[in-house]
Amino acid sequence: MSDRKGPDMDVELTGGVAVVALPQRIDTQNAPDVQAAFDSLLEDGARAVVADFQATEYISSAGLRVFLAVLKALQKDDGRMVLCGMKPFVADVFDIAGFTQLFTVVADREAAVAAAS
Repeated sequence: MSDRKGPDMDVELTGGVAVVALPQRIDTQNAPDVQAAFDSLLEDGARAVVADFQATEYISSAGLRVFLAVLKALQKDDGRMVLCGMKPFVADVFDIAGFTQLFTVVADREAAVAAAS
């Protein structure tokens, strides 16, 4: 597993944790590409994943489905996913959908890497 670039997504390996910098929008247009990028990480053996929402301004229900699918896949292999850097709109979408109860959500990347390790 090496550093790579996906659909407006940078992936960086930090101490065995795959840190994914997400795009500005995650919606029906790019959700399949975002899903494919995460699937590729999982196929390469990633079991600790941080999703960094720092650049993300918008997420739709299609985007939420991506994160639910990744979480389920990780949990099957005793993996974990931590979310960080959410702007208020994105945090509200996750909260309203009840997803904040499913995921570990922290403020920043450093805390996320620590929580995922």
